[in-house]
Amino acid sequence: MDLLQNIALGLGVALTLNNLLYAFVGCLLGTLIGVLPGLGPLATISMLLPLTYALPPEAALIMLAGIYYGAQYGGSTTAIIVNLPGESSAVVTALDGYQLARQGKAGLALASAAISSFFAGTIATVFITVMAKPLAQVAFQFGPAEYFAMMVVGLLLATVLSNARMIESVAMVVLGILLSCVGTDITSGDERFTFGVTKLFDGFDFVVMAMAVFGFAEIIKNLSEQDQGANLGTAKITRLMPRWADIKSIIWPATRGTAIGSVLGVLPGGGAALGSFASYAAEKKIAKDPSQFGKGALAGVAGPEAANNAASQTSFIPLLTLGMPSNAVMALMVGAMMIHDITPGPRVMETNPSLFWGLIASMWVGNLMLVILNLPLVGLWVKLLTVPYKLLYPAIMLLCCIGAYSLKNDVFEVYLAAIMCVVGYGIVALNLPAAPLLMGFILGPMLEENLRRALLISRGDFSVLFSSWISLGFYAVALVALVAMLAPSVQKKRVLLEE
Repeated sequence: MDLLQNIALGLGVALTLNNLLYAFVGCLLGTLIGVLPGLGPLATISMLLPLTYALPPEAALIMLAGIYYGAQYGGSTTAIIVNLPGESSAVVTALDGYQLARQGKAGLALASAAISSFFAGTIATVFITVMAKPLAQVAFQFGPAEYFAMMVVGLLLATVLSNARMIESVAMVVLGILLSCVGTDITSGDERFTFGVTKLFDGFDFVVMAMAVFGFAEIIKNLSEQDQGANLGTAKITRLMPRWADIKSIIWPATRGTAIGSVLGVLPGGGAALGSFASYAAEKKIAKDPSQFGKGALAGVAGPEAANNAASQTSFIPLLTLGMPSNAVMALMVGAMMIHDITPGPRVMETNPSLFWGLIASMWVGNLMLVILNLPLVGLWVKLLTVPYKLLYPAIMLLCCIGAYSLKNDVFEVYLAAIMCVVGYGIVALNLPAAPLLMGFILGPMLEENLRRALLISRGDFSVLFSSWISLGFYAVALVALVAMLAPSVQKKRVLLEE
Protein backbone atom coordinates (compact mmCIF):
# COMPACT_ATOMS: atom_id res chain seq x y z
CA MET A 1 0.00 0.00 0.00
CA ASP A 2 2.87 2.34 0.86
CA LEU A 3 4.38 1.65 -2.56
CA LEU A 4 1.18 2.71 -4.34
CA GLN A 5 0.98 5.86 -2.20
CA ASN A 6 4.59 6.69 -3.04
CA ILE A 7 3.97 6.19 -6.75
CA ALA A 8 0.88 8.42 -6.53
CA LEU A 9 2.93 11.07 -4.70
CA GLY A 10 5.67 10.88 -7.34
CA LEU A 11 3.25 11.17 -10.25
CA GLY A 12 1.54 14.09 -8.54
CA VAL A 13 4.88 15.92 -8.42
CA ALA A 14 6.13 14.88 -11.86
CA LEU A 15 2.89 15.73 -13.66
CA THR A 16 2.65 19.33 -12.46
CA LEU A 17 2.89 21.80 -15.33
CA ASN A 18 6.15 23.30 -14.04
CA ASN A 19 7.94 19.96 -13.64
CA LEU A 20 6.60 18.66 -16.96
CA LEU A 21 8.13 21.71 -18.60
CA TYR A 22 11.55 21.13 -17.01
CA ALA A 23 11.40 17.41 -17.82
CA PHE A 24 10.73 18.35 -21.45
CA VAL A 25 13.59 20.88 -21.45
CA GLY A 26 15.93 18.25 -19.98
CA CYS A 27 14.89 15.60 -22.50
CA LEU A 28 15.21 18.08 -25.38
CA LEU A 29 18.68 19.21 -24.28
CA GLY A 30 19.71 15.61 -23.66
CA THR A 31 18.65 14.58 -27.14
CA LEU A 32 20.43 17.58 -28.62
CA ILE A 33 23.75 16.90 -26.89
CA GLY A 34 23.40 13.21 -27.68
CA VAL A 35 23.16 14.11 -31.35
CA LEU A 36 26.09 16.56 -31.31
CA PRO A 37 29.36 14.63 -30.97
CA GLY A 38 31.88 15.70 -28.37
CA LEU A 39 29.73 17.54 -25.83
CA GLY A 40 28.09 14.76 -23.82
CA PRO A 41 25.90 14.83 -20.68
CA LEU A 42 28.86 15.23 -18.32
CA ALA A 43 30.03 18.51 -19.87
CA THR A 44 26.49 19.80 -20.38
CA ILE A 45 25.32 19.14 -16.82
CA SER A 46 28.57 20.71 -15.55
CA MET A 47 27.85 23.88 -17.51
CA LEU A 48 24.18 24.04 -16.50
CA LEU A 49 24.72 23.60 -12.76
CA PRO A 50 24.86 27.37 -12.07
CA LEU A 51 21.46 27.81 -13.71
CA THR A 52 19.84 25.41 -11.23
CA TYR A 53 20.35 27.85 -8.34
CA ALA A 54 17.19 29.69 -9.35
CA LEU A 55 15.07 26.54 -9.75
CA PRO A 56 13.15 24.56 -7.13
CA PRO A 57 15.04 21.38 -6.13
CA GLU A 58 12.52 19.05 -7.78
CA ALA A 59 12.60 20.93 -11.09
CA ALA A 60 16.42 21.17 -11.09
CA LEU A 61 16.99 17.43 -10.53
CA ILE A 62 14.23 16.41 -12.96
CA MET A 63 15.80 18.54 -15.68
CA LEU A 64 19.35 17.30 -15.04
CA ALA A 65 18.18 13.67 -14.96
CA GLY A 66 16.36 14.21 -18.27
CA ILE A 67 19.59 15.48 -19.81
CA TYR A 68 21.44 12.34 -18.72
CA TYR A 69 19.08 9.65 -19.96
CA GLY A 70 17.98 11.82 -22.89
CA ALA A 71 21.55 11.82 -24.18
CA GLN A 72 21.39 8.02 -24.43
CA TYR A 73 18.44 8.34 -26.84
CA GLY A 74 19.95 11.11 -28.94
CA GLY A 75 23.30 9.41 -29.36
CA SER A 76 21.73 6.54 -31.26
CA THR A 77 20.13 8.75 -33.92
CA THR A 78 23.28 9.96 -35.63
CA ALA A 79 25.08 6.70 -34.85
CA ILE A 80 22.51 4.89 -37.00
CA ILE A 81 22.01 7.44 -39.77
CA VAL A 82 25.51 8.81 -40.37
CA ASN A 83 27.75 6.44 -38.37
CA LEU A 84 28.64 9.28 -36.00
CA PRO A 85 27.97 8.39 -32.33
CA GLY A 86 27.05 11.49 -30.40
CA GLU A 87 27.53 9.70 -27.05
CA SER A 88 30.13 7.12 -25.97
CA SER A 89 27.45 4.53 -25.25
CA ALA A 90 26.20 4.86 -28.85
CA VAL A 91 29.48 3.61 -30.31
CA VAL A 92 28.21 0.04 -30.10
CA THR A 93 24.87 1.00 -31.69
CA ALA A 94 26.72 2.38 -34.73
CA LEU A 95 28.25 -1.02 -35.51
CA ASP A 96 24.98 -2.58 -36.70
CA GLY A 97 22.68 0.45 -36.80
CA TYR A 98 24.65 2.14 -39.59
CA GLN A 99 24.79 -1.08 -41.58
CA LEU A 100 20.99 -1.35 -41.34
CA ALA A 101 20.73 2.26 -42.55
CA ARG A 102 22.92 1.46 -45.56
CA GLN A 103 20.55 -1.41 -46.37
CA GLY A 104 17.61 1.03 -46.44
CA LYS A 105 16.41 0.07 -42.94
CA ALA A 106 17.28 3.27 -41.08
CA GLY A 107 13.67 3.70 -39.94
CA LEU A 108 13.56 0.15 -38.58
CA ALA A 109 16.84 0.64 -36.70
CA LEU A 110 15.69 3.98 -35.22
CA ALA A 111 12.34 2.55 -34.16
CA SER A 112 14.01 -0.51 -32.61
CA ALA A 113 16.38 1.73 -30.66
CA ALA A 114 13.53 3.93 -29.42
CA ILE A 115 11.26 1.02 -28.45
CA SER A 116 14.09 -0.83 -26.68
CA SER A 117 15.10 2.32 -24.81
CA PHE A 118 11.53 3.03 -23.70
CA PHE A 119 11.06 -0.60 -22.60
CA ALA A 120 14.32 -0.49 -20.63
CA GLY A 121 13.49 2.87 -19.10
CA THR A 122 10.09 1.63 -17.93
CA ILE A 123 11.50 -1.56 -16.37
CA ALA A 124 14.40 0.33 -14.78
CA THR A 125 11.98 2.85 -13.24
CA VAL A 126 9.94 0.01 -11.73
CA PHE A 127 13.18 -1.55 -10.46
CA ILE A 128 14.17 1.72 -8.76
CA THR A 129 10.70 2.11 -7.25
CA VAL A 130 10.71 -1.39 -5.75
CA MET A 131 14.33 -1.43 -4.54
CA ALA A 132 14.61 2.13 -3.21
CA LYS A 133 12.93 1.65 0.17
CA PRO A 134 14.62 -1.68 1.15
CA LEU A 135 18.04 -0.26 0.25
CA ALA A 136 17.34 2.91 2.20
CA GLN A 137 16.41 0.84 5.26
CA VAL A 138 19.71 -1.03 4.98
CA ALA A 139 21.51 2.30 4.72
CA PHE A 140 20.12 3.34 8.13
CA GLN A 141 22.35 0.65 9.68
CA PHE A 142 25.42 2.45 8.37
CA GLY A 143 27.70 4.28 10.77
CA PRO A 144 30.87 6.27 10.02
CA ALA A 145 32.95 3.07 9.67
CA GLU A 146 30.50 1.57 7.18
CA TYR A 147 30.33 4.75 5.13
CA PHE A 148 34.14 4.89 5.09
CA ALA A 149 34.28 1.32 3.74
CA MET A 150 31.66 2.17 1.11
CA MET A 151 33.64 5.22 -0.03
CA VAL A 152 36.79 3.09 -0.30
CA VAL A 153 34.91 0.63 -2.53
CA GLY A 154 33.48 3.46 -4.61
CA LEU A 155 36.89 5.02 -5.23
CA LEU A 156 38.48 1.65 -5.96
CA LEU A 157 35.79 0.61 -8.43
CA ALA A 158 36.03 4.02 -10.09
CA THR A 159 39.62 3.09 -10.94
CA VAL A 160 38.96 -0.58 -11.65
CA LEU A 161 36.15 0.05 -14.15
CA SER A 162 37.94 2.89 -15.90
CA ASN A 163 39.24 2.10 -19.39
CA ALA A 164 42.60 3.72 -18.64
CA ARG A 165 45.66 2.06 -17.14
CA MET A 166 45.40 1.33 -13.44
CA ILE A 167 48.18 3.71 -12.41
CA GLU A 168 46.57 6.56 -14.37
CA SER A 169 43.15 5.98 -12.81
CA VAL A 170 44.63 5.84 -9.28
CA ALA A 171 46.62 9.02 -9.93
CA MET A 172 43.48 10.87 -11.04
CA VAL A 173 41.55 9.74 -7.96
CA VAL A 174 44.39 10.95 -5.73
CA LEU A 175 44.50 14.28 -7.60
CA GLY A 176 40.75 14.69 -7.05
CA ILE A 177 41.12 14.00 -3.32
CA LEU A 178 43.99 16.51 -3.07
CA LEU A 179 41.94 19.20 -4.82
CA SER A 180 39.08 18.56 -2.40
CA CYS A 181 41.45 19.22 0.52
CA VAL A 182 42.06 22.83 -0.55
CA GLY A 183 40.46 25.29 1.87
CA THR A 184 39.73 25.42 5.59
CA ASP A 185 39.76 22.19 7.59
CA ILE A 186 36.31 21.85 9.14
CA THR A 187 37.60 20.08 12.26
CA SER A 188 40.64 22.16 13.18
CA GLY A 189 39.97 25.40 11.28
CA ASP A 190 43.45 25.32 9.76
CA GLU A 191 44.10 26.39 6.18
CA ARG A 192 45.19 23.67 3.79
CA PHE A 193 46.91 24.22 0.43
CA THR A 194 45.65 27.80 0.11
CA PHE A 195 49.17 29.35 -0.11
CA GLY A 196 47.83 32.46 1.61
CA VAL A 197 45.20 33.17 -1.06
CA THR A 198 42.15 34.31 0.90
CA LYS A 199 39.82 33.54 -2.01
CA LEU A 200 40.68 29.84 -1.60
CA PHE A 201 39.69 29.62 2.08
CA ASP A 202 36.38 28.05 0.99
CA GLY A 203 38.16 25.66 -1.37
CA PHE A 204 37.47 25.03 -5.03
CA ASP A 205 33.83 25.36 -5.97
CA PHE A 206 32.56 22.08 -7.32
CA VAL A 207 30.59 23.77 -10.10
CA VAL A 208 33.61 25.75 -11.32
CA MET A 209 35.87 22.71 -11.36
CA ALA A 210 33.36 20.48 -13.12
CA MET A 211 32.50 23.18 -15.65
CA ALA A 212 36.17 23.83 -16.47
CA VAL A 213 37.50 20.27 -16.52
CA PHE A 214 34.55 18.66 -18.30
CA GLY A 215 33.05 21.59 -20.20
CA PHE A 216 35.70 24.05 -21.29
CA ALA A 217 38.36 21.39 -21.86
CA GLU A 218 36.07 19.36 -24.14
CA ILE A 219 35.16 22.49 -26.10
CA ILE A 220 38.81 23.37 -26.71
CA LYS A 221 39.57 19.79 -27.70
CA ASN A 222 36.73 19.72 -30.22
CA LEU A 223 37.69 23.08 -31.67
CA SER A 224 41.24 21.84 -32.20
CA GLU A 225 39.93 19.01 -34.35
CA GLN A 226 38.39 19.21 -37.81
CA ASP A 227 34.68 19.97 -38.05
CA GLN A 228 32.86 16.72 -37.51
CA GLY A 229 29.68 18.04 -39.01
CA ALA A 230 30.92 18.65 -42.52
CA ASN A 231 29.98 16.62 -45.56
CA LEU A 232 27.81 14.09 -43.83
CA GLY A 233 25.83 11.89 -46.11
CA THR A 234 22.51 10.92 -44.61
CA ALA A 235 20.64 7.71 -45.20
CA LYS A 236 17.11 7.92 -46.54
CA ILE A 237 14.61 7.29 -43.74
CA THR A 238 11.53 5.37 -44.73
CA ARG A 239 9.22 3.23 -42.60
CA LEU A 240 9.51 4.06 -38.88
CA MET A 241 6.91 1.60 -37.56
CA PRO A 242 8.36 -1.92 -37.18
CA ARG A 243 6.36 -5.00 -38.16
CA TRP A 244 5.29 -7.59 -35.59
CA ALA A 245 8.07 -9.92 -36.74
CA ASP A 246 10.61 -7.16 -36.09
CA ILE A 247 9.19 -6.50 -32.64
CA LYS A 248 9.43 -10.20 -31.75
CA SER A 249 13.08 -10.24 -32.83
CA ILE A 250 14.02 -7.42 -30.45
CA ILE A 251 12.00 -8.46 -27.37
CA TRP A 252 14.58 -10.82 -25.89
CA PRO A 253 17.67 -8.75 -26.76
CA ALA A 254 15.97 -5.71 -25.18
CA THR A 255 15.05 -7.77 -22.09
CA ARG A 256 18.58 -9.10 -21.67
CA GLY A 257 20.03 -5.65 -22.30
CA THR A 258 17.72 -4.18 -19.65
CA ALA A 259 18.85 -6.77 -17.10
CA ILE A 260 22.56 -6.24 -17.86
CA GLY A 261 22.29 -2.44 -17.86
CA SER A 262 20.25 -2.38 -14.64
CA VAL A 263 22.94 -4.32 -12.77
CA LEU A 264 25.95 -2.48 -14.22
CA GLY A 265 24.33 0.91 -13.70
CA VAL A 266 24.25 0.36 -9.93
CA LEU A 267 27.96 -0.51 -9.70
CA PRO A 268 30.30 2.36 -8.77
CA GLY A 269 32.28 3.27 -11.86
CA GLY A 270 29.77 1.60 -14.16
CA GLY A 271 27.41 3.36 -16.48
CA ALA A 272 25.70 3.47 -19.84
CA ALA A 273 28.81 2.82 -21.96
CA LEU A 274 29.81 -0.24 -19.94
CA GLY A 275 26.26 -1.61 -20.15
CA SER A 276 26.03 -1.22 -23.92
CA PHE A 277 29.38 -2.95 -24.52
CA ALA A 278 28.47 -5.83 -22.19
CA SER A 279 25.06 -6.28 -23.82
CA TYR A 280 26.55 -6.35 -27.33
CA ALA A 281 29.11 -8.96 -26.26
CA ALA A 282 26.38 -11.09 -24.67
CA GLU A 283 24.09 -10.92 -27.73
CA LYS A 284 26.93 -11.83 -30.06
CA LYS A 285 27.91 -14.79 -27.88
CA ILE A 286 24.44 -16.34 -27.68
CA ALA A 287 23.40 -15.58 -31.27
CA LYS A 288 22.77 -18.50 -33.61
CA ASP A 289 24.77 -16.72 -36.30
CA PRO A 290 27.35 -14.38 -34.69
CA SER A 291 28.74 -13.50 -38.13
CA GLN A 292 25.70 -11.25 -38.73
CA PHE A 293 26.86 -8.86 -36.03
CA GLY A 294 28.57 -5.88 -37.61
CA LYS A 295 26.58 -6.44 -40.80
CA GLY A 296 23.16 -5.23 -39.66
CA ALA A 297 21.92 -7.45 -36.81
CA LEU A 298 18.83 -5.94 -35.19
CA ALA A 299 19.79 -7.49 -31.84
CA GLY A 300 23.02 -5.47 -32.02
CA VAL A 301 20.89 -2.31 -31.86
CA ALA A 302 18.12 -3.34 -29.45
CA GLY A 303 20.31 -4.92 -26.75
CA PRO A 304 22.88 -2.13 -26.31
CA GLU A 305 20.24 0.62 -26.52
CA ALA A 306 18.17 -1.07 -23.80
CA ALA A 307 21.30 -1.57 -21.69
CA ASN A 308 22.57 2.00 -21.86
CA ASN A 309 19.18 3.49 -21.00
CA ALA A 310 18.59 1.07 -18.13
CA ALA A 311 22.07 1.74 -16.75
CA SER A 312 21.63 5.51 -16.93
CA GLN A 313 18.52 5.25 -14.74
CA THR A 314 19.53 2.58 -12.21
CA SER A 315 22.71 4.57 -11.54
CA PHE A 316 20.40 6.82 -9.47
CA ILE A 317 19.82 3.97 -6.97
CA PRO A 318 23.07 4.27 -4.95
CA LEU A 319 22.81 8.07 -5.13
CA LEU A 320 19.27 8.27 -3.76
CA THR A 321 19.49 5.44 -1.22
CA LEU A 322 23.12 5.47 -0.04
CA GLY A 323 24.26 8.96 -0.97
CA MET A 324 27.13 7.57 -3.07
CA PRO A 325 27.49 8.51 -6.78
CA SER A 326 28.05 5.51 -9.06
CA ASN A 327 29.66 7.49 -11.89
CA ALA A 328 30.83 10.98 -12.83
CA VAL A 329 27.37 12.22 -13.88
CA MET A 330 25.91 11.07 -10.55
CA ALA A 331 28.72 12.97 -8.82
CA LEU A 332 27.40 16.08 -10.57
CA MET A 333 23.92 15.23 -9.30
CA VAL A 334 25.38 15.16 -5.77
CA GLY A 335 26.66 18.67 -6.43
CA ALA A 336 23.23 19.75 -7.65
CA MET A 337 21.59 18.39 -4.48
CA MET A 338 24.13 20.13 -2.26
CA ILE A 339 23.48 23.41 -4.09
CA HIS A 340 19.93 23.14 -2.77
CA ASP A 341 21.06 22.14 0.76
CA ILE A 342 19.95 18.54 0.30
CA THR A 343 22.26 15.87 1.74
CA PRO A 344 22.18 12.78 -0.51
CA GLY A 345 21.40 9.58 1.33
CA PRO A 346 18.62 7.45 2.80
CA ARG A 347 17.07 10.31 4.77
CA VAL A 348 16.04 12.12 1.57
CA MET A 349 13.17 9.64 1.33
CA GLU A 350 11.87 10.78 4.74
CA THR A 351 12.80 14.46 4.78
CA ASN A 352 11.89 15.24 1.16
CA PRO A 353 9.62 12.47 -0.19
CA SER A 354 8.17 14.69 -2.92
CA LEU A 355 11.66 15.21 -4.36
CA PHE A 356 12.58 11.52 -4.07
CA TRP A 357 9.46 10.00 -5.61
CA GLY A 358 8.89 12.90 -8.00
CA LEU A 359 12.33 12.34 -9.53
CA ILE A 360 11.66 8.62 -9.97
CA ALA A 361 8.22 9.19 -11.51
CA SER A 362 9.65 11.82 -13.86
CA MET A 363 11.92 9.18 -15.39
CA TRP A 364 8.97 7.30 -16.86
CA VAL A 365 7.37 10.54 -18.04
CA GLY A 366 10.68 11.60 -19.58
CA ASN A 367 11.10 8.30 -21.41
CA LEU A 368 7.67 8.75 -22.97
CA MET A 369 8.62 12.28 -24.05
CA LEU A 370 11.83 10.98 -25.60
CA VAL A 371 10.03 8.49 -27.83
CA ILE A 372 7.85 11.32 -29.12
CA LEU A 373 10.86 13.63 -29.55
CA ASN A 374 13.23 11.23 -31.25
CA LEU A 375 11.24 9.58 -34.01
CA PRO A 376 9.31 12.50 -35.63
CA LEU A 377 12.26 14.93 -35.36
CA VAL A 378 14.96 12.67 -36.79
CA GLY A 379 15.51 14.91 -39.82
CA LEU A 380 15.95 18.00 -37.65
CA TRP A 381 18.54 16.32 -35.40
CA VAL A 382 20.61 15.20 -38.36
CA LYS A 383 20.58 18.68 -39.91
CA LEU A 384 22.02 20.09 -36.69
CA LEU A 385 25.22 18.20 -37.47
CA THR A 386 25.91 20.58 -40.35
CA VAL A 387 26.25 23.56 -37.98
CA PRO A 388 30.01 24.23 -37.53
CA TYR A 389 31.32 23.89 -33.98
CA LYS A 390 33.08 27.23 -34.28
CA LEU A 391 29.65 28.92 -34.34
CA LEU A 392 28.16 26.92 -31.46
CA TYR A 393 30.88 27.07 -28.86
CA PRO A 394 31.48 30.84 -28.39
CA ALA A 395 27.91 31.18 -27.14
CA ILE A 396 28.36 28.17 -24.84
CA MET A 397 31.63 29.56 -23.44
CA LEU A 398 30.01 32.96 -22.78
CA LEU A 399 27.12 31.40 -20.87
CA CYS A 400 29.55 29.31 -18.82
CA CYS A 401 31.60 32.37 -17.85
CA ILE A 402 28.42 34.16 -16.78
CA GLY A 403 27.46 31.08 -14.75
CA ALA A 404 30.88 30.93 -13.05
CA TYR A 405 30.70 34.64 -12.17
CA SER A 406 27.16 34.34 -10.81
CA LEU A 407 28.18 31.70 -8.23
CA LYS A 408 29.64 34.32 -5.88
CA ASN A 409 29.42 37.48 -8.00
CA ASP A 410 33.21 37.35 -8.06
CA VAL A 411 35.42 37.52 -11.16
CA PHE A 412 37.95 35.34 -9.31
CA GLU A 413 35.69 32.34 -10.03
CA VAL A 414 36.06 33.02 -13.76
CA TYR A 415 39.86 33.20 -13.41
CA LEU A 416 39.79 29.99 -11.40
CA ALA A 417 37.70 28.32 -14.11
CA ALA A 418 40.28 29.40 -16.70
CA ILE A 419 43.12 27.90 -14.64
CA MET A 420 41.21 24.65 -14.12
CA CYS A 421 40.45 24.63 -17.85
CA VAL A 422 44.19 24.40 -18.53
CA VAL A 423 44.38 21.46 -16.13
CA GLY A 424 41.36 19.85 -17.79
CA TYR A 425 42.76 20.30 -21.27
CA GLY A 426 46.02 18.72 -20.12
CA ILE A 427 44.05 15.73 -18.87
CA VAL A 428 42.18 15.44 -22.18
CA ALA A 429 45.32 15.96 -24.30
CA LEU A 430 47.23 13.30 -22.38
CA ASN A 431 44.26 10.93 -22.71
CA LEU A 432 43.95 10.58 -18.94
CA PRO A 433 40.63 9.51 -17.39
CA ALA A 434 38.77 12.54 -16.06
CA ALA A 435 35.86 10.69 -14.39
CA PRO A 436 38.00 9.26 -11.52
CA LEU A 437 39.18 12.83 -10.80
CA LEU A 438 35.59 13.96 -10.22
CA MET A 439 34.81 10.87 -8.14
CA GLY A 440 37.85 11.60 -5.96
CA PHE A 441 36.83 15.25 -5.57
CA ILE A 442 33.29 14.31 -4.47
CA LEU A 443 34.04 11.24 -2.35
CA GLY A 444 37.31 12.54 -0.84
CA PRO A 445 35.70 14.84 1.76
CA MET A 446 33.16 12.14 2.66
CA LEU A 447 36.00 9.62 3.05
CA GLU A 448 37.95 11.94 5.36
CA GLU A 449 34.92 13.01 7.39
CA ASN A 450 33.72 9.47 8.07
CA LEU A 451 37.23 8.24 8.89
CA ARG A 452 37.65 11.03 11.44
CA ARG A 453 34.22 10.44 12.96
CA ALA A 454 34.84 6.70 13.27
CA LEU A 455 38.21 7.25 14.97
CA LEU A 456 36.79 9.91 17.30
CA ILE A 457 34.02 7.54 18.41
CA SER A 458 36.52 4.69 18.95
CA ARG A 459 39.15 7.01 20.52
CA GLY A 460 41.70 6.23 17.86
CA ASP A 461 41.13 2.48 17.65
CA PHE A 462 41.48 1.52 13.96
CA SER A 463 39.79 -1.85 14.54
CA VAL A 464 36.45 0.00 14.46
CA LEU A 465 36.83 0.17 10.66
CA PHE A 466 36.53 -3.65 10.54
CA SER A 467 34.05 -4.20 13.35
CA SER A 468 30.83 -4.83 11.36
CA TRP A 469 29.78 -7.34 8.73
CA ILE A 470 28.76 -4.47 6.43
CA SER A 471 32.29 -3.01 6.47
CA LEU A 472 33.85 -6.45 5.97
CA GLY A 473 31.49 -7.08 3.05
CA PHE A 474 32.58 -3.85 1.36
CA TYR A 475 36.26 -4.66 1.90
CA ALA A 476 35.69 -8.14 0.45
CA VAL A 477 34.17 -6.59 -2.69
CA ALA A 478 37.14 -4.22 -2.92
CA LEU A 479 39.62 -7.09 -2.54
CA VAL A 480 37.92 -9.23 -5.21
CA ALA A 481 37.82 -6.31 -7.64
CA LEU A 482 41.48 -5.49 -7.00
CA VAL A 483 42.63 -9.10 -7.46
CA ALA A 484 40.59 -9.44 -10.65
CA MET A 485 42.04 -6.22 -12.01
CA LEU A 486 45.62 -7.28 -11.29
CA ALA A 487 45.13 -10.48 -13.28
CA PRO A 488 47.37 -10.37 -16.41
CA SER A 489 44.52 -11.19 -18.82
CA VAL A 490 42.38 -8.33 -17.51
CA GLN A 491 45.29 -5.87 -17.65
CA LYS A 492 45.92 -6.84 -21.26
CA LYS A 493 42.29 -6.17 -22.18
CA ARG A 494 42.41 -2.73 -20.50
CA VAL A 495 45.49 -1.76 -22.50
CA LEU A 496 43.90 -2.97 -25.76
CA LEU A 497 40.64 -1.11 -24.97
CA GLU A 498 42.56 2.10 -24.26
CA GLU A 499 44.53 1.82 -27.49
